[in-house]
Order: sequence, then C-alpha cells, then structure tokens
Amino acid sequence: MSPATLSALTFVEPLPGLAPHTDFQLNPVDGAAGLFSLRPTEAPEIRLFVVDASVYTPGYAPDIAAPCRRIGLSSPQEARVLLVATADGASTTVNLMAPVLVNESTGASLQAILDGQGWPLRAPLGA
Repeated sequence: MSPATLSALTFVEPLPGLAPHTDFQLNPVDGAAGLFSLRPTEAPEIRLFVVDASVYTPGYAPDIAAPCRRIGLSSPQEARVLLVATADGASTTVNLMAPVLVNESTGASLQAILDGQGWPLRAPLGA
C-alpha cells in the first residue's frame, strides 16, 4: 500500500474493544515499509499498529473467502490483509487469528475472526 493509496477505512462493524468507532484513518509509518498506524477518525488519540501481511508474513494464507464477501470482494486475492501488531517489551507479535481485511476500492473493512483455522492470536513477528 503506497502513501497515495486509500487512507480512509470504514469498518462494517466496530473492531473488538473499539465500539462505537467504525471510521478510521490508515497512515504509513515513515521509514517502515508495510507498517501503518490505524486511528479512529473521531478519536485520534487511540492508535493501533498494523502490518501488511504480504510484507511481514508472506506465507500467511488463511481462508478468508466468506469475510471478503462482507466487504464487497468476490475473491480473497482482492483483499489487502493487515495484521494487528503488539509490541510487548523486546518482542513484537501479530494477530494471525483476526486479520483486518480491506477492500481498497471502497475502503470497506472488517476484522475477521478465523476460529477453527489454527492461526495464533500472538505469533512472533519475523518467526
């Protein structure tokens, strides 16, 4: 996702723990390819970091066909897949169980919960 790409995202349902916010700004972090900050438009003091799965976890291939349809995509290959990153002391983990899916044409987004697929909630980044 280049700096010129879509930065306004609208979630079809609030992110867990961030209700009632559904409108967010996605901005690249300078000097870190594939790293973005995600902030609710109405509460910019709240910030999550997300990473582009294709950059940081190239082998990640969850079954996301059903949630992609909820954001207007006809195939999973059309989705931009972002992972919520959490820094905890000296390590950083990513949530592979609940990727953020983005329809880059419309900005429609969804955090998909992938129960039963065996993806971890906290996978070490770079493992």
